[in-house]
Amino acid sequence: MHIADATLAVIILWTFIFVYAVAASIDFGAGFWSMLYMNRGKLGASEMANRYLSPSWEVTNVFIVLIVVSLYSFFPGANDILGSTLLLPGSVILLLLAFRSAFLVFSHSAVEKYRRVLTVISGMSGVMIPALLILVLPVTHGTFIHAVNGVKLLDFSTLFMSLSFYAFTGFAITNTLYLSSLLLADYARVAGDQEAYRVYRKSAIGLGPFTLLMAVMIVVALQNDADWLFLRLQGNFFWLLLAVFAFLLGYLALFYSKKGKAKPGVPRASVVLTIVQYLLAGYAYGKAHYPYIVYPYVTVAQGFTDPNTFRALSISYLIGLMLLLPGFIFFWKMFIADHRYIRADKDSMDDRGNK
Repeated sequence: MHIADATLAVIILWTFIFVYAVAASIDFGAGFWSMLYMNRGKLGASEMANRYLSPSWEVTNVFIVLIVVSLYSFFPGANDILGSTLLLPGSVILLLLAFRSAFLVFSHSAVEKYRRVLTVISGMSGVMIPALLILVLPVTHGTFIHAVNGVKLLDFSTLFMSLSFYAFTGFAITNTLYLSSLLLADYARVAGDQEAYRVYRKSAIGLGPFTLLMAVMIVVALQNDADWLFLRLQGNFFWLLLAVFAFLLGYLALFYSKKGKAKPGVPRASVVLTIVQYLLAGYAYGKAHYPYIVYPYVTVAQGFTDPNTFRALSISYLIGLMLLLPGFIFFWKMFIADHRYIRADKDSMDDRGNK
């Protein structure tokens, strides 16, 4: 048993999942905020979301490709059960991703009367996609998988009537909107757009408690639907406690105000602490779920590829990431960290207002 190689493969895969979860949450949420505030007449907040969304969605899609390729190359033994159980939800996710990507492309070149419709489609799909993506987690708990003529299939009726379905989808939606509102608040603060900052800070303050409530509901749902995982999570209570502490610190940072500053809150600290919270909670969940890929059918060792194949794949992934890394750094400096790009949005809106 090459447990060391298999464990390393799990760490690589979980890293890709974590990066995508954070980046996609912000990306999908930005699309929803753009739609919501466009319809409510808050042009500045809507334009701020578009300013972030415009370059980010293409980079985010890179990681979902890495996740799928890594899963099916590192753990081919899990392909049969994952393919049969996730065929329908996976197909719907791919269709929504394709539609959203197409609409994001056309929204920049479409005439004004169609741009609003395209923005709405992008915004709604930005909420539906994470709600569907997160359902992969309760599926791997094994409770909703049944064998029919020797084939493992997903029992949709049991899943849709379970507490896990509502807890996980609710968490995905609130988490997506909360994390994206935090980053857009920081984005607006850097741009000097006080109105957009006020809007996104207020949204984050309202969503924070619901995000925490949905996380608690997940724990309750695990007790009902996956008691094996709930018992294992109790052994990782310390990490969950740290995650809650990081969340509370990040939430309280929205209210922190330095003397003499007109705008309360430190949204960048909130973003960092919230990501740390997800990292801690993700570690606790992954550790409790290990060694199962799909409980109780496939373990990491059973699904793992040939060790020589794994090493060859690892080298190819490393070379690929080394080639992509300069592009990611360039993207970050140009669109996320460059104050000239961020402030260009506010300047263009001011010009339109003066005209």
